[in-house]
Amino acid sequence: MCLVLFARRARPTRGAPVELAVLANRDELFARPSAASGFWADAPHVLAGRDLEKGGTWLGVTHAARFACVTNVRAPSARRAGRSRGALVADYLVAHGGAPARDYLRTLDGAEYPSFNALFFDGEELVYARDGEGPAVRCEAVADGVHGVSNGRLDDPWPKVVRGVARLTEWLEGPMDPEAAFELLADREAVEDGELPRTGVPVELERALAPAFVALPGYGTRASTVVVLREGGALSFAERTYGEGGRVLSERRESWRAAPTR
Repeated sequence: MCLVLFARRARPTRGAPVELAVLANRDELFARPSAASGFWADAPHVLAGRDLEKGGTWLGVTHAARFACVTNVRAPSARRAGRSRGALVADYLVAHGGAPARDYLRTLDGAEYPSFNALFFDGEELVYARDGEGPAVRCEAVADGVHGVSNGRLDDPWPKVVRGVARLTEWLEGPMDPEAAFELLADREAVEDGELPRTGVPVELERALAPAFVALPGYGTRASTVVVLREGGALSFAERTYGEGGRVLSERRESWRAAPTR
């Protein structure tokens, strides 16, 4: 996944307060086998997509509204070897019960994974976690408000993050329609060269990766996901998956009232 736009404790001028809203795109090789989001047979409380190559997931939520997602890091200094980043999300959602997210993060050796950004929500705290210099995972509570992360670090001003944060802020003031969220995430607007991040890839590739929605031969946005948790526990989930060129392959929508474990 290469773009996560999210709001923590948003208070729109119209409508009910929102505990957590997440609009995310997952970018990946189209040849990499994966399953669209569904409730897992081996963990039926988990709703998530699944990487069929490594067994993990890039984003998921549970019946109790515990949430997690992960992105990779695109930078010359990024670590590229190690366990699947998707295990960070899957292990938390499947096995961590109702304990605080920070308890889970303290059990991890961040050096075992390629460089990552991750979000973990435990019902009370939203934590941003990332790899550091040593084994300890660096983590911090996310401040209330609207944020974004792509393949830099939290709130790094990449064009897709800056544009996305502004558009998410507008979306929160409306009816928060999933169709409008999918339209936001489908943005392919080009970016001027002077605005591009410098991540060590050729400028032609940097241009192609700069929009929110990526569409390259063999690689691109494979899923857009919208998760909204309102005050009181009403949770909605919507996902649309894509093939090459942005062809829609599937769509899934779910909603329920979460039963917090904490």
